[in-house]
Amino acid sequence: MALSGGFIFPASYNGVVRAKGNYLLWAMLFLYAAARILQLYSAVFPSLALVALHVVPPALFALFHAARIYRWKGSLVFAAFCLGTGCFFENLSLRTGFPFGHYYFTELMGPKIFQLPVLLALAYLGMGYASWILSVLIVGSRSWLTPTIAAFVMVAWDLSMEPTWSTVDRAWIWRDGGSYFGVPVSNFLGWYLTAFLFYAMFARYLRNREPLNQPASYWRLPVYLYSLSALGNLLLAVPAKTAIQFAPVIQDASGKSWLLADIMGTYILISLFVMLPFSLIARGAIRQQQLWHNVAR
Repeated sequence: MALSGGFIFPASYNGVVRAKGNYLLWAMLFLYAAARILQLYSAVFPSLALVALHVVPPALFALFHAARIYRWKGSLVFAAFCLGTGCFFENLSLRTGFPFGHYYFTELMGPKIFQLPVLLALAYLGMGYASWILSVLIVGSRSWLTPTIAAFVMVAWDLSMEPTWSTVDRAWIWRDGGSYFGVPVSNFLGWYLTAFLFYAMFARYLRNREPLNQPASYWRLPVYLYSLSALGNLLLAVPAKTAIQFAPVIQDASGKSWLLADIMGTYILISLFVMLPFSLIARGAIRQQQLWHNVAR
């Protein structure tokens, strides 16, 4: 039975969930949660390993979770649209400044293909997929609004973490600085354009295809992934002597000074009042459809 939120509860589900697949997904969630906790030990934990733990488990989660809903072909199509579009615009911007702005990556992000770090490219996949599923839960998979909302959910994640990874951690450097704690507004417009395009392409691919039946518990898993990202951001409010200590005033590449407390405060507020509400709305949509399903039975 297809319900208003756009996903399917099977009319009769035999209760046999593919346990091995679920264990793998939970393992990826656990590794990502561990990465967010280990950020409190950034002074003693290798930076590249920490970045990899932030990126690789969500990417694998996306591939395996999508395969149960859209089959392996659909999972790989989503990955191709997401990574292809993301890498194209990242490389274009690195060379021309469009659409994100002028920037370059430091060695913190690890190995690069040309100028683009491999881990940065993979970062699109995990949160890109979680943002898509949240949008499907909120507005439905066949709504023209789905790519529009999914891109907003994705940009909310970037809004929360961008100044910390760039201005504070200097994983990448904005050549001319910017009005958002050293980040130009063009970055977020570029993110929205990039995300909307690969979501629109995937929505077009799904036009005549139905998602496979899965129980509500399976749809909650991407919501947990997105929620873990938001909750992990809140951990930065925890003082930790094992974390790298930064100066209270930080300069961007243009020489403009920013207060570290302001950057971290904004990081936490966006996580608390933008990212978590998206997660809660998606959880509410699942609950509502469960009620509809029980009534229909």
